[in-house]
Amino acid sequence: MNDETQWRIATAFVTGTSHKRLSIPCQDYAIAKIFQDVDGYDVLLVVVSDGAGSALKAEIGSSIACCTVAEAVEVYLAKRGQVEDINIDVARSWLRSVQTAIKTQAKEDGGVVRDYACTLLIAVIGQNTAATMQVGDGAIVVSYGENWSLAHWPQRGEFANTTFFTIDDCAESQLEFKSHKRRIIELAAFSDGIESLVIQYATQAVFEPFFDKMFPPVRSVKGEGVNDKLSDALAAYLSSPSICERNDDDKTLVLATRRKEITVEKYNESTPRSGSINE
Repeated sequence: MNDETQWRIATAFVTGTSHKRLSIPCQDYAIAKIFQDVDGYDVLLVVVSDGAGSALKAEIGSSIACCTVAEAVEVYLAKRGQVEDINIDVARSWLRSVQTAIKTQAKEDGGVVRDYACTLLIAVIGQNTAATMQVGDGAIVVSYGENWSLAHWPQRGEFANTTFFTIDDCAESQLEFKSHKRRIIELAAFSDGIESLVIQYATQAVFEPFFDKMFPPVRSVKGEGVNDKLSDALAAYLSSPSICERNDDDKTLVLATRRKEITVEKYNESTPRSGSINE
C-alpha cells in the first residue's frame, strides 16, 4: 500500500511527577496495533486506559483492559467481522470481556475488583468507517481531513475530580459509542493527564494548534506502524517541565496518521499550549 493508506503511529505513556515523588508506577497504559480485515485492508486499533489513582493495582487494571480489548478485536476480525458492523452490542461485549478479565485477576491475587479500576478509550478504524467507544475521562480526537473534533466528551462523575470506570456497576450504561461513517485520516487518543492542554472546556472544542504542531513529525515517518524513535521523543516531550508544570498526573498520548506530509518538525517545549483558553 502507498503512503496515503499506511498508518504511522507514535505512542507514549509516562509517569507523572506526583507519582515519581511517591514511587508509584505509571498507571496509564496504551496499545496501538494494525490488523487486517477479511479483505486484507488495514484496521487500526488504539486503546488507552488510565488506572484510578485511588486503586491499589491500577497499573495492572489498565494493562489488562488494553490487552483484553486488543485480543477481542483481533478475534472479531479473524471471525470475518467488519468495522462497519461494530455496534453498541459489540462494544458492550468487549467491555464485559475487560470486566471478566479484571475479576479473574482479582480472584487470582486474592484482592477486590475495585483495586483494578480504570477508564477505557477504544478506536477501531477501517478504510472508510470507524467505531469509537469510551468509559471515563480522557478523549479521542479525530480528523476527517480538515478540522479536529472530539469523538466523545470526557466523562465526569458526580463529584469534582471523579469519573467512571470499567468495573463500575453502571459501566455498560455509561459506555458511549459512535459509528463514524466517514474516512478518518488522523486520530489522537489521550488520558486526562493532558486534557487541559488539548481541550477548550468553555466551548467543548479541540485546541487545534496543539495537534497542528504535534502531527507533522508523525506524517513524515517512513514505514507503517508504531515508530519507536518518534515514540521515545514523544515520551520525552510528555515528561518535559513545560508539560509537567501544567499537570503532575500520568500522561498518555497516541498519535496516528495516514496523511502524507513533507514538513518535518520536532517535539519541543515550544509546542502551543492552550493556557487560559482552557481554564
